[in-house]
Amino acid sequence: MNHSTAARVLELLARNPEVDVLDLTGGAPELNESFRELVAGASALGRRVIDRCNLTVLLLPGQEETATFLADHRVEIVASLPCYTDEGVDAQRGRGVFERSVEALRLLNSLGYGRPRTGLILDLVYNPTGAFLPPPQDELEARYRIELRERLGVEFSRLVTITNMPIRRFAHDLLRRGELFSYMGLLVNHFNAATLPALMCRSLVSVGYDGQLHDCDFNLMLELPLGGRARSIWDVDDLRALDGDRVAVAGHCFGCTAGAGSSCGGSLVAAGRENLASSV
Repeated sequence: MNHSTAARVLELLARNPEVDVLDLTGGAPELNESFRELVAGASALGRRVIDRCNLTVLLLPGQEETATFLADHRVEIVASLPCYTDEGVDAQRGRGVFERSVEALRLLNSLGYGRPRTGLILDLVYNPTGAFLPPPQDELEARYRIELRERLGVEFSRLVTITNMPIRRFAHDLLRRGELFSYMGLLVNHFNAATLPALMCRSLVSVGYDGQLHDCDFNLMLELPLGGRARSIWDVDDLRALDGDRVAVAGHCFGCTAGAGSSCGGSLVAAGRENLASSV
């Protein structure tokens, strides 16, 4: 995202006070030239700012002050940690990633992130390593908390679970292994109508690096435009004009509606409601 696109995003935030969250993602958004401009600008407007951080970026050369910058602007951090063991993380993300992730978590803890009464939120993200649904979020969070606190002295605010979407590289891997159709069957057979009111596509607008608008980040990756009609941040001034638009949907949307549901904020329904809805 370049400067002109970032400036337009901030302009839209200023014009639309009902939009209260700026959620920054993109693999390693901290490396983008406009990252600090967006954080500082949105914070000055009184918005909640979320940084979806891969943790290891905080240890790269040139990023030594990034963690302090995030704390100074009270940015909420949502950090990927797909397992609480080095074997699990390194198998999914590469050798040494778990050790560096723990080092980054300790750095964030030292600044107050994940600590009680600091208000500095540090959430961790779990996503399955294969073609299955996440376990119950609350149960897995308790296990993460025990393992990370007792073994490593690491604290965090909460754990969120996200279902693997059958798109792009994951879909290709499933197809190569002959598991794509069975995984889609798993998602469809676990469709849960109780997730529908909380789906993120109903209240979120995803802005691509080029300013194009999408219903969610997954649709952005698939280049599905907002409501099926190409529009950009330069085509709209009042975001309330988007209220009531249709949402562009495809087969991957069953990933957000399976079991307890899935969103950028984790599960959408409690386990009891999940079990009830799934059994109907």
